[in-house]
Formats: sequence, structure tokens, C-alpha cells
Amino acid sequence: MELLVLLAGITFLAGIVNGLAGFGFAVVGTMALATVISPAVAVVVMVVPILAANLRLVSELSASELRSCGRRFGPLVVSALVGTVLGMVVLDVLPEAPLRVGLGVLTFAFVASQQQAVELPAVGLGGPRLETTSAMVAIGSVSGLVFGATNVGVQLVAYLRSRELTHSLFVGVVAMVFVGINGIRVGAASLLGLYPSLVVFGVSVLAAVPTVAGVSVGSRLRSRVSTQTRRWAVLGLLMIIGVRLLFGGLGELGIA
Repeated sequence: MELLVLLAGITFLAGIVNGLAGFGFAVVGTMALATVISPAVAVVVMVVPILAANLRLVSELSASELRSCGRRFGPLVVSALVGTVLGMVVLDVLPEAPLRVGLGVLTFAFVASQQQAVELPAVGLGGPRLETTSAMVAIGSVSGLVFGATNVGVQLVAYLRSRELTHSLFVGVVAMVFVGINGIRVGAASLLGLYPSLVVFGVSVLAAVPTVAGVSVGSRLRSRVSTQTRRWAVLGLLMIIGVRLLFGGLGELGIA
């Protein structure tokens, strides 16, 4: 019962973050849950809530925006779907302690990519040449592979942020991409036997309720909270989670 309450609290909080910023649900939710249960189980438990969170946000796009963005980013979505399934296959054989350390490192990498205090070298995501089919297939495949194994879609978020979309459109497009990916992941996780039991799958489904509630709260607060406040709230929370993951994993490996 305590774990269910904790899961509800984590998904509600992660939902608020996602509603406010347009991204971050998978990172915050998975990383926080991975501090108390097996990282591999945390990844699959969050699959249905991630789908629910993004279904709620994609509803903010109009039908014409959905069609336009679908045509524009179609190669990215399709290649990310393929990469995601491959990443989920890898997840089934990853050892727990190194995975926990890897999730911690990815958390810090995400924070580093989003902060603005220190200028980082450009990663080459700008420019029209990266909206070609071949470029989107490459970015989508690699991003999908990482996302399938870890629930971290940093590369996809960074790429879409570089496309100079308005914030509301950015929120909707990110949601559209992750709805497609996570729709496939629900079936793939079942077929690959990644859910330890039907109980775990049931818990994942139930967690969609506080998820949607949190996203709705965050969406209502979006216009009332400044961009800087949103950014630092998300990054501060992720830093705390990243520290717990990294040192927890290193402790299991006998390094810290």
C-alpha cells in the first residue's frame, strides 16, 4: 500500500511538471521511482502513465496542427518507434546496478542540456538540413533506442526544441511524438514479457489516474508560472533524483 501511495504521488508530481513544461514526465517519474524499486521495473511501470500524460497534452493540438505536424515529423516518429522496440529488448538483459548508474548519468546530462548558466558547445541540432528525412531517421532511431531502454527522451526533446516552435505547439508536438512511441511500447512490453506480473501491469494502468490529474493541474498553471521558474523547479528536482540514482548504483557496485 505504501508503494502505491508513493507511485501515485510520484506520477501526480511528474504530471504537474509535464503540464507546466511540456516535457519531463518520463524523466522525473522514472528516475524518482527507480530510487525505490528496480530500475527495469520502474521503466515498464511508467509506460502506461507516460502514454496517459501525453494523450492529455496532445489534445491541446487542433486537428489541422496534428495533420501538419504528423507530415512534418513523420520520419522522426516512425524511426523512433523502431528504435524504441529495440531499446526495450536491450532493457530485458541490462543488470540493475549499472542501469541505475546509467539513469543517474542521463539525468545529469539532461539537466546540463537544459540549464542556461553555462554555455555548452553546440550539438548541431539547428538548421533546416536536420529536417530532412535521413536526418530525422538517424535522430529518431538513436533517441528511440535510448528511450526504450531508459524512458529518457532527451534527444527528441532537444531536437524538437531546436525547431523554433511556439511553446504551446512544442508541448503538443512533443506529446504527439511520445503518444505514438508509448502506444507501441504498451504492447511491446507485454509481448517481450517485461511486466513481472499482471499486478505490475494493473498498477501501471491505475497510475494513469494521478498522472492525468497532475498534467491537468500543470497545464492550468502554465500561464501563471514564468519560464525561468518552471525551468529551475524541474532542474532542481532532477538534480536531487540524479544524485540518489548515481550514488545508489555506485553503492551497489561497491564503488561508493
